[in-house]
Amino acid sequence: MKIKEFFTSKKTTLSFEVFPPGKEDEPENFFDDISDLCRLKPQFISVTYGAGGGNRDKSLETANRIKNGLGSEVLAHFTCVAATKDDIAANLDAFLDKNIENILALRGDPPAGLDKFKAAAGGFSHANELVAFIKSLESFCIAVAGYPEGHIEAPDLQTDIVNLKRKVDAGADFVITQLFFDNDDFYRFRERAKKAGIGVPVVAGLWPILNYRQTERIVTLCGAKVPSSLGNRIERFRDKPEDMEKCGIEFAIRQAEDLIRNEVSGIHLYSMNRSDPMRQILLELPIAT
Repeated sequence: MKIKEFFTSKKTTLSFEVFPPGKEDEPENFFDDISDLCRLKPQFISVTYGAGGGNRDKSLETANRIKNGLGSEVLAHFTCVAATKDDIAANLDAFLDKNIENILALRGDPPAGLDKFKAAAGGFSHANELVAFIKSLESFCIAVAGYPEGHIEAPDLQTDIVNLKRKVDAGADFVITQLFFDNDDFYRFRERAKKAGIGVPVVAGLWPILNYRQTERIVTLCGAKVPSSLGNRIERFRDKPEDMEKCGIEFAIRQAEDLIRNEVSGIHLYSMNRSDPMRQILLELPIAT
């Protein structure tokens, strides 16, 4: 099923992001956790691609098992990193062979050791080019990333919206945002997008703070700001993991409740492959599952 069909109703969609199991993970333990996420009845689960595009086979394997083994719709991440147009076409064919028809189209981060993104010979330099290519195949529903606080490489917020408009005009069906902790940033972003003529659904990406180091790392990578009131609590609990997790779950609940009251198209939770905290969050939210 194409994910864009879920947005035809006024219901707030629910989705999770997961990442394929690493070398140190037991695959069956991983899929036990993902099975628990599926039981929470999300509209879809997104599967990441791996830094530098180096996890393609495992990403496809994971997406395939979630879609065709566990019965949950999937959104497969797909990047331009180290890939020619022929590589991209072949990889997309592999997804179609598994009946995976929803793609999150991303430029991708520069591979390790590079400061700036460099397209492969015969590849794409920007996400809108990838979107246009996927759209030309007429087989996929396409999501793109949005940045409530602006992409870390964008010189200003207006330029960032112009770039988002290019992706949508190239054929994107909906937007999923990068994580943010201040809902006002999301509302301003949504309004800028609307004024720019972006009419596709915008799904809010929420990062429940469950681990200090994980959060510190992701915030540094993407440039998201942490409100001082939240930052003070995180610092206080940095060496108290149980208190940290409780604090993070409570904040995510309040953040999601406010977004739902303000008619967000969807809530996308970065699960870190953990089902129990997601269940605790959903128990408090007015989302039918």
